[in-house]
Amino acid sequence: MSSLALVSTFCPDRVGLVSAVTGHLFGLGANLRDATFAVMGSGAEFSAVCELPDGVPVEEVQEGLASLPELTGAQIKVTPFDFDPNPGPLARITHRVEVSGGDQPGLIARLSEIFTQFEANIVRLDAQTLPEREGGRYTIRFAVSIPPERAGTCLSAVANTAETMGLTCTAEPL
Repeated sequence: MSSLALVSTFCPDRVGLVSAVTGHLFGLGANLRDATFAVMGSGAEFSAVCELPDGVPVEEVQEGLASLPELTGAQIKVTPFDFDPNPGPLARITHRVEVSGGDQPGLIARLSEIFTQFEANIVRLDAQTLPEREGGRYTIRFAVSIPPERAGTCLSAVANTAETMGLTCTAEPL
């Protein structure tokens, strides 16, 4: 019977990271479930829930990843995944919301509090500072699950807060 593992890597960004990690996992017979990859500053992070085939312990996965040249100097952690790998109803994305403008301390905290007030679950979050040559803007993208009866007021509250902070906000239902 297969087991589940959480595979996490963090290392300097370089070409071929996703290919090297996923190729190695495929070679072991692992099946990727939820996975994310992001460049953060000059570093890069890859995380995935993997189904490991019988007889492949997490230690073997971690040692194999550590031997990859693309992961030289990486922080690598492979641990058993004890949560249900099947997403529940709070993981169903109902809306995508993007807020952008000048960066401000506490911006993500303030916006995420609004979602909490309306019992909306943040399923994915991506925040990025665009380089000065692109206007030096800070962009936050939320993928959220908002209860249908609260969607209109929640999105209005997010848009109003963004506007009072001099930011733009767009939202789209899915």
